[in-house]
Amino acid sequence: MPVASRLSYLAPLASALLAVAAYAAPPSQHSSSGSKGIAYRWVDEHGVVHYGDNIPPQYASQDRAILNSQGVEVGHLDAQKSPQEEAVAARAREALMKQKQHDAFLVSTYTSVKDIEALRDARLDQLKGQRAAAEQYVESLRARLASLQLRVLDFRPYSARADARRMPDDLAENLVRTLNELRVQASALDAKGSEETTLRAQFQTDIERYRELHAIHSQSAPSSAAEPPTAAATR
Repeated sequence: MPVASRLSYLAPLASALLAVAAYAAPPSQHSSSGSKGIAYRWVDEHGVVHYGDNIPPQYASQDRAILNSQGVEVGHLDAQKSPQEEAVAARAREALMKQKQHDAFLVSTYTSVKDIEALRDARLDQLKGQRAAAEQYVESLRARLASLQLRVLDFRPYSARADARRMPDDLAENLVRTLNELRVQASALDAKGSEETTLRAQFQTDIERYRELHAIHSQSAPSSAAEPPTAAATR
Protein backbone atom coordinates (compact mmCIF):
# COMPACT_ATOMS: atom_id res chain seq x y z
CA MET A 1 0.00 0.00 0.00
CA PRO A 2 1.49 3.45 -0.93
CA VAL A 3 2.58 5.73 1.90
CA ALA A 4 -0.03 8.34 1.03
CA SER A 5 -2.76 5.73 1.15
CA ARG A 6 -1.55 4.40 4.47
CA LEU A 7 -1.49 7.94 5.92
CA SER A 8 -5.01 8.64 4.69
CA TYR A 9 -6.14 5.34 6.23
CA LEU A 10 -4.48 6.03 9.61
CA ALA A 11 -5.66 9.64 9.92
CA PRO A 12 -9.26 8.83 11.02
CA LEU A 13 -7.95 6.22 13.43
CA ALA A 14 -5.54 8.68 15.00
CA SER A 15 -8.30 11.26 15.38
CA ALA A 16 -10.53 8.70 17.06
CA LEU A 17 -7.77 7.68 19.47
CA LEU A 18 -7.14 11.32 20.36
CA ALA A 19 -10.82 11.84 21.00
CA VAL A 20 -10.98 8.79 23.27
CA ALA A 21 -7.90 9.93 25.15
CA ALA A 22 -9.33 13.39 25.64
CA TYR A 23 -12.67 11.90 26.76
CA ALA A 24 -11.09 9.44 29.20
CA ALA A 25 -8.54 11.86 30.62
CA PRO A 26 -9.22 12.73 34.28
CA PRO A 27 -10.30 16.26 35.07
CA SER A 28 -6.93 17.06 36.64
CA GLN A 29 -5.35 17.10 33.18
CA HIS A 30 -7.34 20.19 32.20
CA SER A 31 -5.40 23.36 32.71
CA SER A 32 -8.32 25.19 34.33
CA SER A 33 -9.25 22.31 36.63
CA GLY A 34 -5.60 21.84 37.53
CA SER A 35 -5.48 25.39 38.79
CA LYS A 36 -8.84 25.30 40.53
CA GLY A 37 -8.70 21.65 41.61
CA ILE A 38 -12.38 21.23 40.80
CA ALA A 39 -14.10 19.57 37.84
CA TYR A 40 -17.48 18.08 37.09
CA ARG A 41 -18.83 14.80 35.76
CA TRP A 42 -22.24 14.58 34.09
CA VAL A 43 -24.21 12.32 31.76
CA ASP A 44 -25.82 13.50 28.53
CA GLU A 45 -29.15 12.43 27.09
CA HIS A 46 -27.44 9.47 25.36
CA GLY A 47 -26.03 8.08 28.60
CA VAL A 48 -22.46 9.19 27.79
CA VAL A 49 -20.35 10.37 30.72
CA HIS A 50 -18.55 13.70 30.32
CA TYR A 51 -15.86 15.52 32.31
CA GLY A 52 -15.12 19.22 32.30
CA ASP A 53 -14.40 22.41 34.19
CA ASN A 54 -17.81 23.83 33.28
CA ILE A 55 -21.15 22.12 32.76
CA PRO A 56 -22.99 23.01 29.54
CA PRO A 57 -26.18 24.97 30.25
CA GLN A 58 -28.43 22.19 28.93
CA TYR A 59 -27.04 19.81 31.59
CA ALA A 60 -26.79 22.28 34.48
CA SER A 61 -30.12 21.16 35.94
CA GLN A 62 -29.27 17.42 35.94
CA ASP A 63 -27.45 15.26 38.45
CA ARG A 64 -23.74 15.97 38.43
CA ALA A 65 -20.69 15.04 40.49
CA ILE A 66 -17.96 17.34 41.79
CA LEU A 67 -14.42 15.95 41.42
CA ASN A 68 -11.15 17.07 43.01
CA SER A 69 -7.85 17.43 41.17
CA GLN A 70 -7.25 13.67 41.47
CA GLY A 71 -10.58 12.85 39.82
CA VAL A 72 -12.14 11.65 43.07
CA GLU A 73 -15.78 12.53 43.69
CA VAL A 74 -16.00 14.94 46.61
CA GLY A 75 -19.57 16.19 46.17
CA HIS A 76 -22.82 15.76 44.34
CA LEU A 77 -25.39 18.19 43.00
CA ASP A 78 -28.89 16.84 42.63
CA ALA A 79 -30.96 17.46 39.56
CA GLN A 80 -33.19 20.50 39.66
CA LYS A 81 -36.68 19.46 40.75
CA SER A 82 -39.98 20.67 39.39
CA PRO A 83 -42.31 22.51 41.81
CA GLN A 84 -44.36 19.33 42.16
CA GLU A 85 -41.27 17.20 42.86
CA GLU A 86 -39.98 19.75 45.33
CA ALA A 87 -43.34 19.74 47.13
CA VAL A 88 -43.25 15.94 47.35
CA ALA A 89 -39.67 16.03 48.67
CA ALA A 90 -40.62 18.68 51.23
CA ARG A 91 -43.52 16.57 52.48
CA ALA A 92 -41.24 13.55 52.71
CA ARG A 93 -38.68 15.54 54.73
CA GLU A 94 -41.40 16.82 57.03
CA ALA A 95 -42.79 13.32 57.54
CA LEU A 96 -39.31 11.99 58.31
CA MET A 97 -38.71 14.77 60.82
CA LYS A 98 -42.02 14.11 62.55
CA GLN A 99 -41.23 10.39 62.69
CA LYS A 100 -37.85 11.07 64.30
CA GLN A 101 -39.46 13.40 66.83
CA HIS A 102 -42.11 10.81 67.67
CA ASP A 103 -39.45 8.09 67.99
CA ALA A 104 -37.56 10.29 70.45
CA PHE A 105 -40.81 10.83 72.37
CA LEU A 106 -41.49 7.09 72.57
CA VAL A 107 -38.05 6.08 73.87
CA SER A 108 -37.86 8.98 76.33
CA THR A 109 -41.41 8.64 77.71
CA TYR A 110 -42.01 4.90 78.07
CA THR A 111 -39.89 2.27 79.76
CA SER A 112 -41.85 -0.72 78.44
CA VAL A 113 -44.81 -1.73 76.30
CA LYS A 114 -46.86 -2.04 79.49
CA ASP A 115 -46.50 1.71 80.03
CA ILE A 116 -48.03 2.37 76.61
CA GLU A 117 -50.82 -0.12 77.24
CA ALA A 118 -51.58 1.46 80.62
CA LEU A 119 -51.91 4.91 79.06
CA ARG A 120 -54.04 3.47 76.28
CA ASP A 121 -56.43 1.85 78.74
CA ALA A 122 -56.67 5.07 80.76
CA ARG A 123 -57.48 7.08 77.65
CA LEU A 124 -60.06 4.51 76.58
CA ASP A 125 -61.71 4.62 80.00
CA GLN A 126 -61.84 8.40 79.79
CA LEU A 127 -63.35 8.17 76.32
CA LYS A 128 -65.93 5.66 77.51
CA GLY A 129 -66.93 8.03 80.31
CA GLN A 130 -67.35 10.85 77.81
CA ARG A 131 -69.40 8.58 75.59
CA ALA A 132 -71.66 7.55 78.47
CA ALA A 133 -72.25 11.21 79.36
CA ALA A 134 -73.00 12.02 75.73
CA GLU A 135 -75.46 9.13 75.51
CA GLN A 136 -77.30 10.38 78.59
CA TYR A 137 -77.50 13.87 77.14
CA VAL A 138 -78.82 12.56 73.84
CA GLU A 139 -81.49 10.56 75.68
CA SER A 140 -82.54 13.66 77.60
CA LEU A 141 -82.81 15.59 74.34
CA ARG A 142 -84.96 12.85 72.85
CA ALA A 143 -87.24 12.91 75.89
CA ARG A 144 -87.53 16.70 75.68
CA LEU A 145 -88.26 16.52 71.95
CA ALA A 146 -91.00 13.91 72.56
CA SER A 147 -92.57 16.13 75.20
CA LEU A 148 -92.51 19.15 72.91
CA GLN A 149 -94.00 17.15 70.06
CA LEU A 150 -96.93 16.20 72.32
CA ARG A 151 -97.48 19.82 73.24
CA VAL A 152 -97.57 21.08 69.65
CA LEU A 153 -100.45 18.69 68.91
CA ASP A 154 -102.72 21.12 70.74
CA PHE A 155 -101.96 23.93 68.31
CA ARG A 156 -102.42 24.63 64.68
CA PRO A 157 -101.53 23.25 62.18
CA TYR A 158 -101.08 19.96 64.07
CA SER A 159 -104.39 19.99 66.00
CA ALA A 160 -107.56 18.75 64.30
CA ARG A 161 -109.81 20.97 66.44
CA ALA A 162 -111.36 23.87 64.67
CA ASP A 163 -110.83 26.17 67.67
CA ALA A 164 -107.15 25.27 68.05
CA ARG A 165 -104.88 28.26 68.67
CA ARG A 166 -101.73 29.12 66.73
CA MET A 167 -98.54 27.62 68.15
CA PRO A 168 -96.76 30.04 70.49
CA ASP A 169 -93.47 31.40 69.21
CA ASP A 170 -91.48 30.26 72.23
CA LEU A 171 -92.76 26.70 71.81
CA ALA A 172 -91.83 26.67 68.13
CA GLU A 173 -88.37 28.05 68.90
CA ASN A 174 -87.85 25.50 71.67
CA LEU A 175 -88.88 22.69 69.34
CA VAL A 176 -86.50 23.78 66.57
CA ARG A 177 -83.65 24.38 69.02
CA THR A 178 -84.08 20.97 70.65
CA LEU A 179 -84.26 19.21 67.31
CA ASN A 180 -81.06 20.90 66.07
CA GLU A 181 -79.24 20.16 69.31
CA LEU A 182 -80.28 16.53 69.11
CA ARG A 183 -78.86 16.24 65.60
CA VAL A 184 -75.56 17.82 66.67
CA GLN A 185 -75.17 15.64 69.75
CA ALA A 186 -76.16 12.46 67.90
CA SER A 187 -73.47 13.20 65.30
CA ALA A 188 -70.93 13.87 68.06
CA LEU A 189 -71.89 10.57 69.70
CA ASP A 190 -71.23 8.72 66.46
CA ALA A 191 -67.85 10.46 66.25
CA LYS A 192 -66.98 9.11 69.70
CA GLY A 193 -67.12 5.60 68.27
CA SER A 194 -64.74 6.55 65.48
CA GLU A 195 -62.49 8.28 67.99
CA GLU A 196 -62.20 5.09 70.02
CA THR A 197 -61.24 3.11 66.90
CA THR A 198 -58.65 5.74 65.94
CA LEU A 199 -57.24 5.83 69.47
CA ARG A 200 -56.77 2.06 69.56
CA ALA A 201 -55.04 2.14 66.15
CA GLN A 202 -52.71 4.96 67.20
CA PHE A 203 -51.63 3.21 70.37
CA GLN A 204 -51.14 -0.07 68.50
CA THR A 205 -48.89 1.75 66.03
CA ASP A 206 -46.90 3.23 68.94
CA ILE A 207 -46.55 -0.20 70.54
CA GLU A 208 -45.24 -1.76 67.33
CA ARG A 209 -42.85 1.14 66.71
CA TYR A 210 -41.60 1.01 70.29
CA ARG A 211 -40.85 -2.69 69.88
CA GLU A 212 -38.94 -1.95 66.66
CA LEU A 213 -36.87 0.76 68.35
CA HIS A 214 -36.22 -1.50 71.33
CA ALA A 215 -35.08 -4.32 69.00
CA ILE A 216 -32.74 -1.94 67.14
CA HIS A 217 -31.27 -0.76 70.44
CA SER A 218 -30.85 -4.35 71.65
CA GLN A 219 -29.03 -5.31 68.46
CA SER A 220 -26.65 -2.36 68.64
CA ALA A 221 -25.93 -2.75 72.36
CA PRO A 222 -23.93 -6.05 72.13
CA SER A 223 -21.70 -4.69 69.38
CA SER A 224 -20.80 -1.63 71.42
CA ALA A 225 -20.32 -3.77 74.52
CA ALA A 226 -18.00 -6.10 72.61
CA GLU A 227 -15.61 -3.29 71.60
CA PRO A 228 -12.13 -3.70 73.08
CA PRO A 229 -11.33 -1.40 76.01
CA THR A 230 -9.33 1.72 75.27
CA ALA A 231 -5.74 2.11 76.35
CA ALA A 232 -6.79 4.43 79.14
CA ALA A 233 -9.27 1.87 80.45
CA THR A 234 -6.68 -0.92 80.59
CA ARG A 235 -4.21 1.03 82.66
